[in-house]
Amino acid sequence: MSLYAIMEARLRDVIGMAKRAKVLEPNLLELLIQQNFLFRGFAPTELANDLPPESLKVEKLFSNRPVFTAYLPDEFLDVLYVILNEGLVITRSTPLDRIIAITYPGGCFGMRSLPFSYGTAHRAFPSQVEAYKTTEVIKIPLDVVQRLYEKNGEFRDRYRLLFELRTKFQYHLLNCSSYPPQAVAALLRALIYQERELGNQPNSQQVYSFDLPVDVIARACQLNQRTVEQVIKGMQQIGLLQTAKGHDASGDLVQVIDPEGLKEVYSATRDKVSWWPLR
Repeated sequence: MSLYAIMEARLRDVIGMAKRAKVLEPNLLELLIQQNFLFRGFAPTELANDLPPESLKVEKLFSNRPVFTAYLPDEFLDVLYVILNEGLVITRSTPLDRIIAITYPGGCFGMRSLPFSYGTAHRAFPSQVEAYKTTEVIKIPLDVVQRLYEKNGEFRDRYRLLFELRTKFQYHLLNCSSYPPQAVAALLRALIYQERELGNQPNSQQVYSFDLPVDVIARACQLNQRTVEQVIKGMQQIGLLQTAKGHDASGDLVQVIDPEGLKEVYSATRDKVSWWPLR
């Protein structure tokens, strides 16, 4: 076989692989409509006018790496980050290094650093936003977010709710006391409220499942990791949480099966719970 024939055969193989990859590539616009709070249920043809499918790209944010620093003086973002079907993004405040925001798939982050709407009024001390675990995101350009915000009332209401949920999450954290069961319950109540309002939880069995490493709980509640482990164990023993089965290789999955029961622990600041400390 001549060199020309070999090169021609290889070129055909490369073209064939590219075509197969294109067929297998997911429709990112449809994923946004199916999975993300801001875009869920929108008509594909209408959304495509402002957000052409060919303009969408998935970007991988690797674990324990900063994405950006929020609230730096006179510095804003030019994109909104939308999390797809995997990942965990946190915001850490300074100087206490406390986790003040947690974002899961189906949610968005970066809106409080966009220079329009409520983003222009929301200022705080510099806080690092990082992917705690490897996360897949789509970046939505600022001009697209602004255009949808101005012309679509449903989008505008949902965008406003993202700011409200961030504030309410931090309100729950403000209610964390130094009493460990109450502090952990406050964080879980914050996540339950957030994910329920976003339409991401609970599942069909009314179970709330959170990818929530002990270290994240400890830094959000300002407890040590050993104490957090004991609180989780106690909550499992009394039936507030259940142990994840089989599919949780990381050991980080927290499953809440009695969210109403958590309210009693959440309010237990003066009247202590009977099961703490563990014996």
